[in-house]
Amino acid sequence: MASPALYSSRSVLRPINLKVLGDPLLQCLAPRFSRSMATETAMPGPDRPSIGIALHAPPSTPPSVQRRTPPKQPDVLTTIYRFPSMEPQSFVYYPANKLHLPLRRDILHRAVIFEGDAARQGTASTKWRRDVHGSGVKMRPQKGTGMARLGDRKSPSIRGGGVAFGPHPRDFSTDLPRKMYDLAWRTALSYRYRRGQLVVLEDGVEIEMDESRWLAQIMNWNHIGRSDGGSLLVARKLGDNISQAFRGIEGHGRLKSEDDVDVKDLLKAGRVMIEKQSLDALLRKHSSDLNRRVPSAV
Repeated sequence: MASPALYSSRSVLRPINLKVLGDPLLQCLAPRFSRSMATETAMPGPDRPSIGIALHAPPSTPPSVQRRTPPKQPDVLTTIYRFPSMEPQSFVYYPANKLHLPLRRDILHRAVIFEGDAARQGTASTKWRRDVHGSGVKMRPQKGTGMARLGDRKSPSIRGGGVAFGPHPRDFSTDLPRKMYDLAWRTALSYRYRRGQLVVLEDGVEIEMDESRWLAQIMNWNHIGRSDGGSLLVARKLGDNISQAFRGIEGHGRLKSEDDVDVKDLLKAGRVMIEKQSLDALLRKHSSDLNRRVPSAV
């Protein structure tokens, strides 16, 4: 009767006599086969016959990766009000990528710094000793007077002389990618919209009289005045009456045209009131990062 056998993990399967292996644990594993994943196997060649077992499966073609397009976010609803009565008139939908973006403090910070650097004049200027008019003769001898060494009258140590290490005209402006700046604009508007602090008004904002006290009472009645953080009114064309009235109520709000407003103004005021045509123009102007079409070389 043939003795039970194990098969080795080599390239050629050879039976092993269990009588040689006196370990009872190996005898219990007699019906099983063992082959390590790290066993070196010689590939069949012209002088080595094949054993008829496919040791290496042919490489299969990887499946094509299909990228799913992200779901389109629904448009956001905006109410159009009439100023100064603040009565709702109609509703308008805006894309979510313009008025419903997540808050990015880093981008807003870079945009505010960019605008602040661009607003600096950089005109401070002083005269160095070569720019001051005066004689170049040494004022007193080098030694013998008991006083410190001194040069000519243009020395910075003398009153009326040049200024050492003084400021000179320079450009303080910094660079910021246009797409990042446009994203900061829409992020600031989205921040106001999410908090309910973006009020869209009808076009042609104007009041009947140019009384500052009357306008302040209206703003306090509608909870958009000083007690509620003040408001920023952005319009395309500034009327005479509303411009005159806003000059006397600086604590209640500010009035700016759409060409003069920036990201810092949108974040500084307690509430942003803007005409619909001005809002559409600003969103259209600051949408360069939304155009993802690659320009053709042909």
